[in-house]
Amino acid sequence: MSQDTFPAVGGDTLTACLHHWASATPDAPALTFADFTADPAGRRRTLTWRQLADRVGAVAGALPVSPGDRVAVLCPQGPDYVVGFLAAITAGAIAVPLFDPGLPGHAGRLAAVLADCAPSAVVTTAAARPGVEAFAGLDVAVVAADRPEPVRTWPAPAAAPGDVAYLQYTSGSTRSPAGVVLTHANVLANVAQAVRGLGLDPAAATTVSWLPLFHDMGLVLGLLTPLAFGLRSVLMDPLAFIERPVRWLELLGDHAGSWSAAPNFAFHYCASRIREADRARLRLGRITAIVNGAEPINPDVLDRFHTAFATAGYRPEMTRPAYGLAEATVFVTTGPAAAPRVATFDRDALSTGTARPAADGVRLVACGVPAGQLVALVDPERAVVLPDGSVGEIWVHGPNVGTGYWQKPLESTETFGARLAGGLPEGPWLRTGDLGVRHDGELYIAGRIKDLIIVDGRNHYPQDVEATAASADAAIRPAASPPSPSRAPTPRPSSWSPSTAATRIWPNPPSAR
Repeated sequence: MSQDTFPAVGGDTLTACLHHWASATPDAPALTFADFTADPAGRRRTLTWRQLADRVGAVAGALPVSPGDRVAVLCPQGPDYVVGFLAAITAGAIAVPLFDPGLPGHAGRLAAVLADCAPSAVVTTAAARPGVEAFAGLDVAVVAADRPEPVRTWPAPAAAPGDVAYLQYTSGSTRSPAGVVLTHANVLANVAQAVRGLGLDPAAATTVSWLPLFHDMGLVLGLLTPLAFGLRSVLMDPLAFIERPVRWLELLGDHAGSWSAAPNFAFHYCASRIREADRARLRLGRITAIVNGAEPINPDVLDRFHTAFATAGYRPEMTRPAYGLAEATVFVTTGPAAAPRVATFDRDALSTGTARPAADGVRLVACGVPAGQLVALVDPERAVVLPDGSVGEIWVHGPNVGTGYWQKPLESTETFGARLAGGLPEGPWLRTGDLGVRHDGELYIAGRIKDLIIVDGRNHYPQDVEATAASADAAIRPAASPPSPSRAPTPRPSSWSPSTAATRIWPNPPSAR
């Protein structure tokens, strides 16, 4: 599809998109939820665009909020979650996608996020409402998305592209959760970048997802991209995938032109847990693409997945390795519609900051190129772009980059306000904290700066420690990955030697005016 014929999104804000599709295609299916709770086959529940807009309007009218208030979405996965999220934005508030307090093991994170964003209201379901109201003595208005009670008149103030749409909270695994501030313009720019980068045809696509809607990739794939382009979204609960991973692939095969996304572990999980008899029933030749992102991509896992499902019609070019992060909405780079590229680099050279191809060494998967944004590999100490083949911190500049962290000005400046020495543009640049290298025009991910462990002057990464442990006993399989996995080396930021003769920012930045 050429850029000239690329379909436009439905409006310049998320609310405008919802209203557009409800008017232009009112009876077309907008959302289908496959509910496996009581039905092993997955009972389908579908909302048309008109039905979705009507339900969103009813819940928005029940939210006692003012523009700029935060509304926490504490619904279980399903149509009510989609309705609650969109209702918060439609009411003029800032949505905060979270989860039901009953989700095991996440109570501490939920309490921290609620304290940080200070919501004026919460949207949940009637069944989950008692648990939500009891959680940590929450003392705010609680609205049930499936049983709203109107409290105010309409219409709410119209949203502008620069208004904040939602706060996407980071995992908080190594620090207190931080809410990335994302505007309508940020989100719509990123979904357009993702669709264009993947080469998808929105007129013939259906998204299928089991990813949690409170996760950045799950939210953009399962809700926001379909909303922007008027696509049909097919959702299922993450637990239904964990119970029987074949359900995800069955849903993908049910829809021509389907596409999805998942972390690397899901590819391994499917290849190892789906029985041969179940594989024989799959129709995977109808899939357009499955994006592999959100965690390090293991080339051995990709090989195993491709082999396991080849007889079901799955082809390697359907797998699209990608790189992204919440601070850039989600999507940054992805590869072309071709079998994933795997490069082998000399381990010792890579550990000192240089990617030197070798016959034997560390195998890394290419994560493609950016679309609609700029990416640079930078020496963070000098803020200088590095030449191709040098390991550097990944910096991003584009309309999809968030405006900062919610009420954290110092952290926002450090992460979102970086400046390049002599670069075009000078700034602001997003510092990702991730290490990468540009090789043969594509981005390869090498590690993460904050994971670096220094012992007696030597640099070590967790993956190096895991590889050492794995080599000690064949029974040790870290992260449930295949035996003897390839591990990334230890890049050394302190040994980077930037060169001004071969700096690289790609795609090429616009000329100075």
